[in-house]
Amino acid sequence: QVRLVESGGGLVQPGGSLRLSCAASGINFRLHTMGWYRQAPGKQRELVASITSDHSTTYADSVRGRFTISRDNVWNRVYLQMNSLKPEDTAVYYCTTTRQSVDFWGQGTRVTVSP
Repeated sequence: QVRLVESGGGLVQPGGSLRLSCAASGINFRLHTMGWYRQAPGKQRELVASITSDHSTTYADSVRGRFTISRDNVWNRVYLQMNSLKPEDTAVYYCTTTRQSVDFWGQGTRVTVSP
């Protein structure tokens, strides 16, 4: 059974930082591409960043240079370091992966950027 559990969200002021964490189980973690998506109120879910099994990364244009995705194949975790946060980064952030053509999602962690 694939399970993804996010943590690390919260309320932060503009310009602040947060580090999201996603603990994965039920997959051979080191072989899987992992991704972070987010969904803001009234908007569609969008890709924020992804990291492949060989640590290649991709970022949305809106977060490139501010966010960093990384992974720990010993502890089966993927992280999203978010710096210089803006109010428009406010969203629920989801961890995701795919196994045998099936997408799996965590429950999400809420990030609110507000003065």
